[in-house]
Amino acid sequence: MSTPSISVTGIRMAGEFVEGDKVADRIFAACEQAGFRLADDDVVVVTHKIVSKAEGRVAEMAPGDWEARDALIAREGATFLRRKGSIAITRTRHGFVCASAGIDASNVAPGTVTLLPLNSDRSARSIRSRLKRLAGADVAVVISDTFGRAWRNGQTNVAIGVAGMLPTVNYRDTTDSFGTVLKVTNIAIADELAGAAEMVMGKAEGIPVAVIRGAPVKRGRGSAAELIRPAHEDFFL
Repeated sequence: MSTPSISVTGIRMAGEFVEGDKVADRIFAACEQAGFRLADDDVVVVTHKIVSKAEGRVAEMAPGDWEARDALIAREGATFLRRKGSIAITRTRHGFVCASAGIDASNVAPGTVTLLPLNSDRSARSIRSRLKRLAGADVAVVISDTFGRAWRNGQTNVAIGVAGMLPTVNYRDTTDSFGTVLKVTNIAIADELAGAAEMVMGKAEGIPVAVIRGAPVKRGRGSAAELIRPAHEDFFL
């Protein structure tokens, strides 16, 4: 029996993304320039930053202007859940629980911030459909962002948009190596792929896309919305 393995390849992209850019077209062009050919069952992980810029999801906000940030959070339709000093924990219109509704001042012109895509699952579906036409490959797409986690220091990349794959792998009612029946194991594979992609993306490397090959994903009409725990089940808020 062969040993399972996956590969994670970063796709370097030159130049800034601006409103109106076609994300899939630029990804395909960058792959072609690098001599990298997309294949069926690849998972293309795309940082939300370039999607947001291409969709015009950029706003003005001076550094440290917390009042302007709160107004922008409210304009984005997010709900404030917790506050501590300058930290605001919110629930976005998508249902994501994160800091400041995903408003991000990194890798963007000073005095501006990026906002989350209005519908990141729809954005993922659009990128996937276009890549399929351009590359002739049936890829899955994950749009990623960096989130903190309850009770854990540090941040990690998670999936905020999914297309062409199921976001979780459910092991319930299967047995482990000792014959024990698993009851609650449901692995968030889309989040794991987003985290793996971040290892080659970095934060200032000009690599906003990664292609993961060999991942044990299940294909289907999945969405990142399936990863959101219903509010009534949230023990932490």
